[in-house]
Amino acid sequence: MYTLSDFDFELPPELIAQTALAQRSASRLLEVEGASAAADTAHPRLTDRAFSALPSLVAPGDLLVFNDTKVLKARFPGQKAGGGKIEVLVERLTGARTALAQIRASKTPLAGSTLRLADAFDVIVGERVEPFYTLHFPQDCLELIEQYGRLPLPPYITHDASDYDEHRYQTVYAAHPGAVAAPTAGLHFDAALLAALDARGVQRATLTLHVGAGTFQPVRTENLAEHKMHTEWYELSAALVDAVAATRARGGRVIAVGTTSMRALEAAARAAQAAGLAPGNLRAAQAETDIFITPGYTFQVVDRLITNFHLPKSTLLMLVSAFAGIETMRAAYRHAIANQYRFFSYGDAMLLTRSPAPCASPASNTPTSC
Repeated sequence: MYTLSDFDFELPPELIAQTALAQRSASRLLEVEGASAAADTAHPRLTDRAFSALPSLVAPGDLLVFNDTKVLKARFPGQKAGGGKIEVLVERLTGARTALAQIRASKTPLAGSTLRLADAFDVIVGERVEPFYTLHFPQDCLELIEQYGRLPLPPYITHDASDYDEHRYQTVYAAHPGAVAAPTAGLHFDAALLAALDARGVQRATLTLHVGAGTFQPVRTENLAEHKMHTEWYELSAALVDAVAATRARGGRVIAVGTTSMRALEAAARAAQAAGLAPGNLRAAQAETDIFITPGYTFQVVDRLITNFHLPKSTLLMLVSAFAGIETMRAAYRHAIANQYRFFSYGDAMLLTRSPAPCASPASNTPTSC
């Protein structure tokens, strides 16, 4: 079986995009076509394109599924009652005045203690919900977060969030506050591109998955089965379920915009199957998921995936390797590095096609394409 080392690669630091392009759809797009019966052994077809060319790469009747979560201004500087400095990152809202958060401090804050955030208001530390703390806010969480918080840029972006980042690190269709990281594949879409997709007859639907800080959590064990994912909240509407069914009926393809949309769709399909529905079917739901997709996973819903380039040894690199084939992804990343693509949240994107369903090699029990 695959181990953590199978998902490592050397990335020149200068390829980590530190700022977003002024025009969203001006980024580059690597079209990766490796989904043949020999996807993991043949050389994939890799085509360099502009992201603005996306409408020509999808067909009328295909369905793009977007994640409409909105990033919270979830980062706060603060101090303990005794004056010690802390940093708080809100992970998720659990009520009108309660939230789970990470707290960086020299000493663990005690339940019942008071923390001063942004030199503006106090919160009370409640029970520990590993690895987070419950925080009790004095009034509506969203109001205080939006008024006093700072945008939580990813750890590999070295500058503090600016006014430009507060605009650019949100998708143009963000609607439901609750994420602490952007669904970054969606950052490439602007109004003109969406209009071009509509004109081509491509369908659109939305779901919500509130991305947690766990999306940046490193995998620390060689044995992937020992890695524990953070949970994330998602919602699928009846309208989305109907849109997916209609796409299937007309022979169209379901295209996930980002790994967050992918995780929500596949988690919902798995839950629906556990409830007695046939594989690949969905039902409207609000739920949490800790789905961890690695090579060998059988995809039920998504046919194609639009995604950015991901960190070495990350769960998202494992996900795209499961989707398109590990050797296909290795070839794509080598090509991207050689051709100076921009990496990670503010970087360029790929368009992937699902490889054939995996099977186990009788000799090695390692998933291969069959």
